[in-house]
Amino acid sequence: MLNRCECECTGLSQKKLTILGVLVETELEKLIEREKPTILKKWFDIAIQSYDPDTAKFLSNQKDPFANPVGSSTLKGLQGLLDQLLKDLDRKAVHSYLDPIIRIRAVQAFTPSQATAFILSLKQVLREMLDKKLQDPKMAKAFMSFESKIDRLCLMAFDIYMECKEKIYQISANETRNRTFRTFERAGLLSEKKGDRPKIKKTIN
Repeated sequence: MLNRCECECTGLSQKKLTILGVLVETELEKLIEREKPTILKKWFDIAIQSYDPDTAKFLSNQKDPFANPVGSSTLKGLQGLLDQLLKDLDRKAVHSYLDPIIRIRAVQAFTPSQATAFILSLKQVLREMLDKKLQDPKMAKAFMSFESKIDRLCLMAFDIYMECKEKIYQISANETRNRTFRTFERAGLLSEKKGDRPKIKKTIN
């Protein structure tokens, strides 16, 4: 068994390691903060590459938010998400930044992986920027912790995507149902009593 002195020494060592880990994580966040404009530009460029070349070029070059609402909302959202990654992720705040980006992709022909892959691309952007710094084992460990936050962000984006798709499918189903009933109604194939749902009349051949 460890004696009291050994236990105290072990406790102090663990405390020092914890403090050191926090300091390294803080240093990592400072590095990212300093390079934030460059990181944001590279991340945005990757995000819009999900679109066809002509659309991506327009999204990148058109700076007027009224003429380019997709590019503007994407850039604003990425900036907010990067700020959140440098803090503790606040689910409500993250949702407010992610939703406009993912909602647009959900109504287009993006698969779930295509709609959310841009989030994981941030890892590569950061690895390229921090290349030499990550050779330090302590910094590499801190970066792994930061990457786990990016993973959480991606999972939240996937949830939003599925919620949007579910709403789209529901709207589409309602429109199809209403269109079908209107067609039957014009053809005189519907009978409806007060308080009852419309019913299709039986026809005799």
